[in-house]
Amino acid sequence: MTETHTLELPDVDLVYDVHGPVPTTDGRPLLFMIGQPMQADGFADLAAQFPDRTVVTYDPRGLGRSSVRRDGRDDQTPQDQADDLHALARYLSPDAKVDVFGSSGGAVAGLTWVSLYADDVATLVAHEPPATWVLPDAEAADRAFRGVRSAYQDKGFGAGMATFIGVTMWQGEFTDDFFARPAPDPAKFGMPSEDDGSRDDPLLSERSLTVTRYEFDLDAIASAPTRVVLGVGEETGDAITSRTARAVAERLGDDVVMFPSHHGGFVGGGPENPYAGKPEEFGVVLRRVLDEG
Repeated sequence: MTETHTLELPDVDLVYDVHGPVPTTDGRPLLFMIGQPMQADGFADLAAQFPDRTVVTYDPRGLGRSSVRRDGRDDQTPQDQADDLHALARYLSPDAKVDVFGSSGGAVAGLTWVSLYADDVATLVAHEPPATWVLPDAEAADRAFRGVRSAYQDKGFGAGMATFIGVTMWQGEFTDDFFARPAPDPAKFGMPSEDDGSRDDPLLSERSLTVTRYEFDLDAIASAPTRVVLGVGEETGDAITSRTARAVAERLGDDVVMFPSHHGGFVGGGPENPYAGKPEEFGVVLRRVLDEG
């Protein structure tokens, strides 16, 4: 059974979904599944793999059902998200820690959450956090992502998304060969060539740079009582989100855990997602990692 609720905060109403009883009937922690800019519906396939756990998903501030903000802003910083998650966790589980699976920008938010509120989280599984600042080629990586914003601002969604896919599929460091490539054709990736005039996509606009560039406190994370596990998709190879996950793990003195499929490997296929992952296999590995804690 899934119930939808709203947590009223001073500057935003957070809408969240609870899959299962609160408090839990078996004493195990609530399991938060968080993304950025992915919203609650992106975790439906993965949540279904945990019918025995109470899973909490939500729409981050400024997105989806949590889109109305009283402060008039539309940005989403990892610290804002960590503050929101702290408030939500304390509201739902005031006397017990929670487990967390964070994907992509949600992994950055999860790491930030642990750095600021270490007593909230028992285990954090951070899957491919796109933290460019930990890379040896951080400046080039930022330049590559600025190219995504430029393509989006100049030519719209199709050009921006095609450029984004080109950046995230590139294997290894961003060399001169990467920047010498011609602009990708949106049609090659099934994207529209026409510009619809909108410039508010949270993934392609300037808002996502606050996620990739955010420097969470690695020393605070290393000293926290939280068990932190960095995850990488088997099909991601040496692409940027694999390299960032490995770099964070190395800074923390840990190894990464390999997960099935790719960056979005926990999401099933469908008309709106031609890059189907393997949610059942992904869930098996995530369950094992959580149970080891």
